[in-house]
Amino acid sequence: MEPASNPEKNDDNDQNDAPAKCNKRGQWANKREFILAVIGEIIGLGNVWRFPYLCFKNGGGVFLIPYVLILLTCGIPLFFLEVSVGQLTGQGGITCWKRICPLFQGLGYSNQMTSLYMVMYYIVILVWAFLYLFSSFHTVLPWASCNNTWNTENCIDNYQNYSFYGHINENATSSVKEFWQRRVLGLSGGIGEMGSIRWDLVGCLLLSWIICYFCVWKGVKSSGKVVYFTATFPYMMLIVLLIRGLTLPGAADGIRFYLSPDLTRLADPQVWMDAGSQIFFSYVVCEGCLPALGSYNKYNNNCYKDTFALCILNSVTSIVAGFAVFSVLGFMSYELGVDISIVAESGPGLAFIAYPRAVAMMPLPQLWAAFFFIMIIFLGVDSEFVCLEGLVTSISDLYPSFFLTGHRRKFLLLFICVLSFFIGLTMVTQGGLYVFLLFDYYACSGMPIMLFAILESICVGWIFGADHYYKKIKEMIGYYPSPYMKYCWRFFTPLACTGILVFSLVKFTPLTYNNTYQYPTWGYAIGIALALSSVFPIPLWILYSIAVTPGTVRQRLKTLCTPAANLRDASPKKTLDPEKPLSQAELCALTEKSQN
Repeated sequence: MEPASNPEKNDDNDQNDAPAKCNKRGQWANKREFILAVIGEIIGLGNVWRFPYLCFKNGGGVFLIPYVLILLTCGIPLFFLEVSVGQLTGQGGITCWKRICPLFQGLGYSNQMTSLYMVMYYIVILVWAFLYLFSSFHTVLPWASCNNTWNTENCIDNYQNYSFYGHINENATSSVKEFWQRRVLGLSGGIGEMGSIRWDLVGCLLLSWIICYFCVWKGVKSSGKVVYFTATFPYMMLIVLLIRGLTLPGAADGIRFYLSPDLTRLADPQVWMDAGSQIFFSYVVCEGCLPALGSYNKYNNNCYKDTFALCILNSVTSIVAGFAVFSVLGFMSYELGVDISIVAESGPGLAFIAYPRAVAMMPLPQLWAAFFFIMIIFLGVDSEFVCLEGLVTSISDLYPSFFLTGHRRKFLLLFICVLSFFIGLTMVTQGGLYVFLLFDYYACSGMPIMLFAILESICVGWIFGADHYYKKIKEMIGYYPSPYMKYCWRFFTPLACTGILVFSLVKFTPLTYNNTYQYPTWGYAIGIALALSSVFPIPLWILYSIAVTPGTVRQRLKTLCTPAANLRDASPKKTLDPEKPLSQAELCALTEKSQN
C-alpha cells in the first residue's frame, strides 16, 4: 500500500531532488494502517487450512514444540530484521539491500521474483472461493447431492458413509469431490491435457484482479482504508465459525485429535521441516513484502514492539483456527461414523472438500457456507493486494524519478495485474490445477526461501555487523533491543535454516497430484526452472557487480560490502524519542542533512 505524503528517508541517487521526493513517496498516515496492513499480509490461508492439519499430522500438541523453537530462532528474528531494514533505509525490498550491502542487492531481486510468482498463483484460490460463494446461494447446496448434471453414476451422496461405499465400489466418489473436480475444475487427466478454459472461473479471476487493483491504485486513499475492513472482518467470521463449531456434536473429539500429543513424532525430521515451512509461509519472510511495508513507517516507529505483537497474534490466530476447523471436522466424523483421520485434509482439500462437506450437514448450510467462503476471500484478498503493493513499491524505488511522476506508478501496477491475469488463465483451464501446483510446490517452495533467510542473516549479522545494526536500531527506537536478536542473526537463524534446507534437499520428492498422478519430465523441468529463476538473481548480481566495479578484486569486494554513507556514519539525530515523533519538516531536513 502506498501511503501518502511523507519524506523518503534515504535516497542516494538524486540528492538534489530530496525535498521534492519528500512529498512523493509518503508514509503511513498513522500506525494503525501499518499494523493492519501487516496483519492482512501475514494472517492468511496458511493459518486456517495449513497449520491445523500440520498440527494434527505431526503429533498434535507436540508439534508446538518445533513450531515455537523455529518461531523464536527464525521467524521472529527475520520478521524484525526485514521490517527494521525497510524502516531504517526507507526503501522497498530491492534497494534496501543495496543500502545495507550493495553486493547483496540480488537478494532483493530474488525476493521479488518469489513475490511475483506468489501474486500470480495465490489469486486463483480467491477464484475458487468466489465460485463456491456464489454457489452457496442455491436452495440446495450443489455439492450436497448427486442430482446434478456433472455427477457420475459412482457418486455417493454427501450424507452417506463414503468409506463404507468405497469398499463396495472402489470407483465411488463423494458428491463434494465431484463438485470440486468436475464442476469447479473440470479436471483433466494431466498437465499435458490443458483442455478448454473454464469461463466462469475466468470471470471470477477478472473480478479478483479488479478488486486487488482498486485496493492499491490510489495508495492510502484506498488501500489504507480498505485494510480496516479486510484485516478485521475475517476475525469476526472466525469467531462466529468457532462458536458454531464448538456447539456441534463430536466437536470435542475433533479437538482431541487436533491436540492429542504424540512425543515419538519429535524424532521425525519431517516434523521439523513442516514446522519451518509453516513459519516461513505464514510470516511471509524473505518475500520482499515486509521491508516495503516497514519503509513507510516513521523513522522512530518502535518496530521492535510491533514485531512481537504481530508475531504473537499470528501464531495465536493459527491455534484458534485449528479449534474452529477441527471442531467441525469432529462433527463430520461423528455424523458419518468414521475416524477423523479419514475426513481431515490440508490446503485446498480442506477449504473446498472437507469443510463444504461438513457445513452441508448443518442446519442452515447456505449461511455457514457463505460465512466460511467470505472468510476465505477476505483472508486471501488482503494478503494478495498487500503483497502486490510490496512488489510495486520495490520496483518503484529502483527508479523513483520515473515511477513517482504522474500516473506511471498506476500503469506499473496495471501492467503487473494484466500480466498476472493472462498467466493466471493457464490455471483456470481444465488442466489448470496442475499448473497451480507447480507454482505452489516449486516457485514458492520453502527451499529458495530458506536460502534467502540464510543470506539475509549473513548480510546483516556478519557483513553489515550485528553490533553496528543494533546501534542503528537504537537511533530509531531509542534503546537497544535484547541481544537475543543479534545472536539469532549471527548464529541460530542461519544454522537452523541450513539444517532445514539440507533435510529438505535430502528428503525431496518430485511433485505428484493425489499421490497418484506423476508429472511428465518436461513438467518437472518447468517446476525446477521456476525455482531456480528465483535463486539465480543472487549469483548473477554478485558476478555482475564485481565485474563493473573498478579496482582490484579485494577493493571491489570492500566497496560492494560497504553500506550507504548515511548508514556508515552516526545519525545526526542520536536521541530520538519514540514517544515524540519528529514533524514532517524536521524529517525532511534530517533526510537532506544525512544525504549531503
